[in-house]
Amino acid sequence: MAKKRLYIKTYGCQMNVYDSARMADVLAPMGYESAAGPEDADLVILNTCHIREKAAEKVYSEVGRLRHLKDEKARQGGRMLLAVGGCVAQAQGEEMMRRAPAIDLVFGPQTYHELPDLLGRATRDLMATGRSRVVAIDLATDEKFDRLPEEAAPQGASAFLTIQEGCDKFCSFCVVPYTRGAEFSRPVAAVLAEARRMVAAGAAEITLLGQNVNAYHGADGDGGTLGLGGLMRRLAGIGGLERIRYTTSHPRDVDDDLIDAHRDVPQIMPFLHLPVQSGSDRILKAMNRRHTADRYREIVASLRTARPDLALSSDFIVGYPGETDADFEATMALVREVRFAMAYSFKYSPRPGTPAADLEDQVPEAVKSARLAALQDELNRQQEEFNRSCVGRTLPVLLERGGRHARQLVGRSPYMQAVSVDMGSNEADLRGSICDVEIEAVLSNSLRGRLIGRETMVAAQ
Repeated sequence: MAKKRLYIKTYGCQMNVYDSARMADVLAPMGYESAAGPEDADLVILNTCHIREKAAEKVYSEVGRLRHLKDEKARQGGRMLLAVGGCVAQAQGEEMMRRAPAIDLVFGPQTYHELPDLLGRATRDLMATGRSRVVAIDLATDEKFDRLPEEAAPQGASAFLTIQEGCDKFCSFCVVPYTRGAEFSRPVAAVLAEARRMVAAGAAEITLLGQNVNAYHGADGDGGTLGLGGLMRRLAGIGGLERIRYTTSHPRDVDDDLIDAHRDVPQIMPFLHLPVQSGSDRILKAMNRRHTADRYREIVASLRTARPDLALSSDFIVGYPGETDADFEATMALVREVRFAMAYSFKYSPRPGTPAADLEDQVPEAVKSARLAALQDELNRQQEEFNRSCVGRTLPVLLERGGRHARQLVGRSPYMQAVSVDMGSNEADLRGSICDVEIEAVLSNSLRGRLIGRETMVAAQ
């Protein structure tokens, strides 16, 4: 089979990173191998995300740049297929084909298992008419995972594993229910089997992914279902799996069993991303979050009782329509009380098709900018304070890759901090190992540490 070159550009969330890797797995039997860049590719896929502001316009801009490469390849007698997948593709579909004729194929996040057939259709159309307009938009999730190749390409010492997709929450600002569909959980046996393959391929850490990952309720094979806490207990029994993480969670789906799992399962890392979005009950109700600020506080208190060393991350939206100064101050009060090791914060921006996009009481841009700056100042101060509290401590760091300097490796602490490690005179290749590292300094976006011992060695395969 003739070898062909594939380049995938991934936007957005970790689930898209997982999806892109699985797209490559699906296409490997067709002879596609990874290309370093689009210039060398026979097939370019843009795997898009709809969460960020102006996401669609960024995709169209990238398509414009790729059109020139595509035209140049055609002048040289070759052919480049250009496909757009992911959530922007799901949302825009035919409109994308109309606006950007250089695109040959548009497919949603629930149809990438059909890529071989879709590319065949696109190629036949190009040969017959010189134009391809293949659009595959479907929100049904249940058969996708059954049709993916069993053997996935190794991801390295830290791997992503999608266990849940879709969302039934319908937060008023969010497009996910419209681009990923209803909540769907993979069966327990399928998750465990894929996790075992990842560990056999060298993964010491697995991050479980889902739009609402703690809404997981996978069939257990005995006529019942298992929640996220129970699933992680099963995963912890896999030899060689040293670390378990999960993202992204919703406060409504934090139950007692999940909290107990944080207490009982040492492989679960003491770091949790738990978006709250606002500290104002009035705004939370308008957002259709269906939890209150005090309920969030109660959940955090229970989690910290179960796991006292737990560090928290969160998401915040400022300037949601109708947000007053008092509402914003309620958010600031919650931030000061709960305290976060890191957080993501954004100005509200309308997403077409969501209920909030049509609200009239929009907050002026200057007000949103001022509130975001104040919130980020506080969040950055808390993150720096947390990082500084780690100086002088010895943390187990999963070393993943080489650093920018000689005799340096880079990895992650239990709290998701990037840590650059001076290897000193140690000659061993410790990538894939969990090593004891003394934290010596806080840098602008990471910590710096000194290797003092090796806790666990994971053989890379």
